[in-house]
Amino acid sequence: MKNSTLTALCGLFIAFAIGPWTAASEISFNRDIRPILSDRCYYCHGFDENHREAGLRLDMRDEAEYLFDFDAPEDSEIIYRITSDDPDEVMPPPSAHKQAITKEEADLIRRWIAEGAQYEPHWAFVKPERPQTEATDTSAAIDDFVGRQHHRHGFQFAGEAAPAKWLRRVTLDLIGVPPTVEELTTFEEAVRNDGEAAYPRAVDRLLASPMYGERMALDWLDVARFADTNGFQADAYRMNWPWRDWVIDAFNTNMPFDQFTIEQLAGDLLDNPTEDQLIATAFNRNHMIQAEGGSIPEENRAKNNFDRVETTGTTWLGLTVGCCQCHDHKFDPLKQSDYYSLMGFFNQISETGMTSKKMSVKDPDRPYAVNYWVDKPFIAVGDEKLKQELADAKKDVAKAKAKLEARRDEYVTAAREWIQEIRDDPDLGATRIKPSEYVARFVLSADLDNPNDNGFKKLIETFLKRVEPWKSIQKEISKHVAIESQLQAQIPLVMVMRDDQPRETFVYLRGNYETPGEKVEPTVPEFLPPLDLKEGQKPNRLDLARWMVSPEHPLTSRVAVNRLWQLLFGRGLVSTPDDFGLQGALPTHPDLLDWLAVEFRESGWNVKELMKGIVLSRTYRQSAIVDSETIARDPHNEWLARGPRMRLDSRLLRDQALSLSGLLHPEIGGPPVAPYQPGGIWESMSLNKNHYMRDNGEKLYRRSLYTVWRRVVAPANFFDVPSRQSCSVAITRTSTPLHALITLNDTTYVEAARVWASSLARIEDNEERLQQMFYAATARTPEPEELTTLQQSLELARNRFEENPEAATELISTGEAPVDDTLPDAEHAAWTTIALLVMNLDETLCK
Repeated sequence: MKNSTLTALCGLFIAFAIGPWTAASEISFNRDIRPILSDRCYYCHGFDENHREAGLRLDMRDEAEYLFDFDAPEDSEIIYRITSDDPDEVMPPPSAHKQAITKEEADLIRRWIAEGAQYEPHWAFVKPERPQTEATDTSAAIDDFVGRQHHRHGFQFAGEAAPAKWLRRVTLDLIGVPPTVEELTTFEEAVRNDGEAAYPRAVDRLLASPMYGERMALDWLDVARFADTNGFQADAYRMNWPWRDWVIDAFNTNMPFDQFTIEQLAGDLLDNPTEDQLIATAFNRNHMIQAEGGSIPEENRAKNNFDRVETTGTTWLGLTVGCCQCHDHKFDPLKQSDYYSLMGFFNQISETGMTSKKMSVKDPDRPYAVNYWVDKPFIAVGDEKLKQELADAKKDVAKAKAKLEARRDEYVTAAREWIQEIRDDPDLGATRIKPSEYVARFVLSADLDNPNDNGFKKLIETFLKRVEPWKSIQKEISKHVAIESQLQAQIPLVMVMRDDQPRETFVYLRGNYETPGEKVEPTVPEFLPPLDLKEGQKPNRLDLARWMVSPEHPLTSRVAVNRLWQLLFGRGLVSTPDDFGLQGALPTHPDLLDWLAVEFRESGWNVKELMKGIVLSRTYRQSAIVDSETIARDPHNEWLARGPRMRLDSRLLRDQALSLSGLLHPEIGGPPVAPYQPGGIWESMSLNKNHYMRDNGEKLYRRSLYTVWRRVVAPANFFDVPSRQSCSVAITRTSTPLHALITLNDTTYVEAARVWASSLARIEDNEERLQQMFYAATARTPEPEELTTLQQSLELARNRFEENPEAATELISTGEAPVDDTLPDAEHAAWTTIALLVMNLDETLCK
């Protein structure tokens, strides 16, 4: 009896290990078999006919059926090959360097053959249908589908998070900063008085906050590879920040996601597009731009188009289309021709493949002008009054230059005389031109009879700077140029899309633009629904954009919902947000994903409504506290038996520190800002050509969303962030000592700690002050032993700074914010230390 029980238990364990429910239910090709075949077999026996070995195709039943013996599955050719000990017979072969098929996996395939070896279309390529549930709203549906998986896997919902804990969680998720102490206490009181009604009111308040758009934009900027520079060696500045502001506004006004999609992909092709709709298309121009003199424009145009195709494929299709730049996809039903047919939609604009315009903009706060480089097509963005002022300033500059040009012969003659006088009298030259000046060497060598001689030109410039009346004209020019520059900073040139350069598109053999193959027309992959076109109509980007959000499309709504789920839970229902193809992960909750995808589409693509439904669900409201057994069985919280808990994005950590201290400046939009950063980082990454020009005042305390972002080196106080050189939808989390060095030592955090400490000095009772500090950061009051530890740490800090007053003074002098001179330095430094400690608690750093 014991032996039979043990055998049964072992069988159950093996079944659990190799896949959910497989021992107790019918084998599913999508769930159980395709992952094995895709991982080990499809590379050589899949969709790519150019790479297919032995003419064998395993991804289609009709072509693989001869491998199956339905009467005696054990005798099937496929079973023989995957279980063979002969290195010349076994599949996958040792030369493929792939993991061998395990016994458990072979048993699954054997059972599948016995059940008829039924194939199924890949789940993500089939239009989602709404699964059955008795739930009447999004929150209840989420809990129903999650509860079903709990039942199957032996889990149950955790208890509900404390009201303040939930409020901190949802506030960080929806607006990206923690709730204030007043908001926490008000919500706790509302829950006591009004119960459940307090929760949707809190969510509505957060969704109405202008900070909501900033929080949502942060993730979208990673997807869209937005940056403030062009990349590559020169990494020159660009001015596409109005697109970033458009994204913020789109989220704040709850623009339907289908409209959000259409305007970014093809806003310029709408009837009578507005300036905002043109700005939206800068999504397609967020790619890097090469500006090196030796680069090849046609090659650069090809790379720009590659980037657009791959970004579009990742963002809306969730597919790794980049594989098809050089060949047919090894796993998904994507042909190389599909890749270039998609490229055809984007290959119709007048870009040069380099940079076609340079702007020199001087900020009054900067010591010198900053050069911005853009490529056509672009538009000037700003109100009409500013545009008219800029046009007038340009005319004034032209008029002043015309004055100079009108007297050209006169000043050339005068310059010759001026230079000749220097040549005749070296002592006079010493008073007019310092020997160390660059132009001094041209005095003797310049050809005075050749106005185009470089030396003569340099000397004329020097002459004009020193001699009236040309000196006054130069001052006039400089004044108008300064006005023009300041206005230009307010009227950026934004690179947009415009189908103003029709081009034919060809398949590039092996991805090489120099070897074009067959000509292709703009169209979409055959395995997806066709474009909705009238007979004879040639499709354009607008048709592509509308196709992306059409009711029949199987991918877009699933991909979008999955990323919103990832934002809130730290991982998507599909853990590979960039790959919904055959190599991607299966959804942990397929019915829930499809229900949400259909609901999202049928709700009018309403993002705020979807977010509200998720954060009000029991699933989201669970406590994150977990026991060791649950952690052991589900370390990544795949089955959602506890609340989400993960370290905050480093950009939100910075915003949290500024918010706790009261330093956070709420201004929305505008040009990027340059907060604190260690010296020398930019110079070493750009041949000492680009210098970090740190801002001052309120610009130091803007949200991280607005920090200037260089392609070649991301902001120094952010970690685990994309480079913004390409589209990124997956979250990266690492753990290194460098992270703690930032959150403990970076100027932003230390200054925030001292300002926070100063702001709490109004609370005279030390214990009450410590409790409020802890509550503000963690949304709970400290336990008695925690409070004791904080008090002891405070006393140690006091003693240390009283013994070393210089260290105290140095600490509280960090940053530009004014120092509270009513507090003794040692006391202020001690409380700064405690504030920094609380900011760095694991509970504060995590959501």
